[in-house]
Amino acid sequence: MEKFIGSNLKKDLPDIRPGDTVRVHQKIKEGDKERIQTFDGLVISRKHGSEMGATITVRKVIAGVGVEKILPLHSPLIEKIEILKRSRVRRAKLYYLRKTRGKKARLKKRGFAEVAARKPEKIEINEPLEKEEV
Repeated sequence: MEKFIGSNLKKDLPDIRPGDTVRVHQKIKEGDKERIQTFDGLVISRKHGSEMGATITVRKVIAGVGVEKILPLHSPLIEKIEILKRSRVRRAKLYYLRKTRGKKARLKKRGFAEVAARKPEKIEINEPLEKEEV
């Protein structure tokens, strides 16, 4: 059982947390054709950690109507997940955002950890210019 589960787990998943704004690329079958459809939204919950049944709930407001998708992270139908923005949150589940509108639905921005951890590029200092003696 562990061999089967281990072979189906995705290794290249980003660190997705509640408060992240993500773009999910999902495979859609229409008849005999297959295409990739994206869904942008805010992660309001993550469940079941890193096991096979791990899911995220992504919420988006379309034409004034809230739309939520529960997406299994290790599904073969999920092509890739991109993190667009990180927000500072103080809860693990952001279900209260379902009732909020306008300014109350905003979350505070937080910088990416990858950007802060990046080493500064090497700066070369030119030699000082010599003054001509008169």
